[in-house]
Amino acid sequence: MVTFSLCMIVKNEAAVLRRCLSSVADLMDEIIIVDTGSDDNTKEIAAEFTDQIYDYAWTDDFAAARNFAFSKATMEYIYSADADEVVDEENRIRFRQLKQVLMPEVEIVQMYYVTPPEYNTSSNFMKEYRPKLYRRLRTFRWIDAVHETVCLEPIVFDSEIEILHLPQSLHSSRDFRLFGLAFAREGRLSAKLHSMYAKELLISGEDQDFADAVPVFEATLIRPEATGDMVKEAVCVLCHAYRTAGQTDRFFSMAFKLMPDSLCAELCCEVGSHFFDRGDYQEALQWFETAAYRTEAVIDIRRSGSVPLFALSECYGKLAEALGTASPFLPEHQELIRQCEEQAERYRKEAREWEIPAE
Repeated sequence: MVTFSLCMIVKNEAAVLRRCLSSVADLMDEIIIVDTGSDDNTKEIAAEFTDQIYDYAWTDDFAAARNFAFSKATMEYIYSADADEVVDEENRIRFRQLKQVLMPEVEIVQMYYVTPPEYNTSSNFMKEYRPKLYRRLRTFRWIDAVHETVCLEPIVFDSEIEILHLPQSLHSSRDFRLFGLAFAREGRLSAKLHSMYAKELLISGEDQDFADAVPVFEATLIRPEATGDMVKEAVCVLCHAYRTAGQTDRFFSMAFKLMPDSLCAELCCEVGSHFFDRGDYQEALQWFETAAYRTEAVIDIRRSGSVPLFALSECYGKLAEALGTASPFLPEHQELIRQCEEQAERYRKEAREWEIPAE
């Protein structure tokens, strides 16, 4: 049977830490808690489960803190967990089975990460694979009979274990600040962070968050090494920022960068919202219909599902109101009002029934 070290970094997690540790403590062979500055009783709760508790001066760098936690591990594999995660009984059984059968050549085990929709700020699926278990010491192997070389690709096993992510609040504001700090330090974001930043903005960002992000994504458009996906992400974020700031000329100038060949659901939603805000509901309808049925999302899958569907319902509701105000007693208007109200209810129902794909 292989051995596991649990490594966690925590700060002010008293509300959820005991729940997390109670669900996994007996599956682990050692527990390492790295505290980055708690001023509640987080460390007292951690002490109920382990004496390996370390203080670490926070530097706005999660990677550095996790590296420190990993450096304290001594078992064969390291399980990385956050305090707002829970392993239920069905998955505890799967965990025990994994300990029994895990082959030593496996270097990374992926597990499903399951987040309730109301707390999902960075995923287009109900559950997705994430690397959660890492072999502490890696054995390098030579491959190829001729022109031999060292195999650098890790051996990854996709398990059936599901980790329940049950936060008590959103972390978007924290993440936005760290994205900004990373950009300020490096002058750029990696493709991964760039994508995560765009996704979190579109899912949970407020107008000020978009305004703060403008320099980051404007810089992307002048980076010669920026990928096509990064350019699409930047255009979509900037279109939203310019639209909500009332910068119409900049908004359309940016939107044209993806028209017509790279049209995506996110951009269609932005153009539809522009016309909706100006009371041009007929034009808005065309763009929201395109978002829902004729384009694909490149950042936030909701922009090709519930977002334009609810918007279509709103458009038809506004058209019904306008017809009722203009000439409420004309028979032909009564029929149009009825049709608009039916369409509004149809799209509202479709939006409510729409779900994020399972995986």
